[in-house]
Amino acid sequence: MKGLPALLLIAALAAAAPASAQERRLEPVDEAGADASWTGFRKRLLDALEKRDRKYLLGVLSQNVRNGSDAPQGIAEFRRQWSLDSSDTPFWNELRSALELGSAWLVREKKPRELCAPYLLAKWPEDVDFAKNGVIVAREALVKSAPSSGSETLATLSHHIVLVSDWEVDDRDAEVKQKWVKIRLNEQDGYVPEEQIRSPIEHAACFIRTVYGWRLTVFGPAGRD
Repeated sequence: MKGLPALLLIAALAAAAPASAQERRLEPVDEAGADASWTGFRKRLLDALEKRDRKYLLGVLSQNVRNGSDAPQGIAEFRRQWSLDSSDTPFWNELRSALELGSAWLVREKKPRELCAPYLLAKWPEDVDFAKNGVIVAREALVKSAPSSGSETLATLSHHIVLVSDWEVDDRDAEVKQKWVKIRLNEQDGYVPEEQIRSPIEHAACFIRTVYGWRLTVFGPAGRD
């Protein structure tokens, strides 16, 4: 019984630890970062996105690219869904945003292993609600007391998983175009710039390596099925 007081002290200290010490984190990974075939392909694809090179893009789509559970597979449907022939399609920016974060391998039931970007889809903890949380994707994100860069800084987060109250909040100054995400932190509201946080169900791109090179198998709202 001599160790009991020490154990009680440890338990008391743990209970009294600040909430920030108990927050979950999702550190970035890039599981294919050492694969020269992937890094070369990714660079070429990013170049094509910058130039809006439809010919190259269509050439790296899987013939059976998935387009949602209720939509037919295939390149024609992918092209239609993403309005690839339109000058104002969001596709180029959406895919670039996904690729700029790390990648991780994902195994789905009855499907070949896929490399998915960003890494959130494959690495998201199963005991954390997909729909209600997001992850800080910046090394240092300042949490503000109001949707304004000039407001008080409440905390600095780095790859933390946080509860999200609102995914799109306008800046307090109507002249400022910055968008904010409203989060709950230590029982209070805070705001982070929208580019510094990402939802695990935001668009993810998955690829397989074939004898012809890497092919995009799906790009859309993230799901593990």
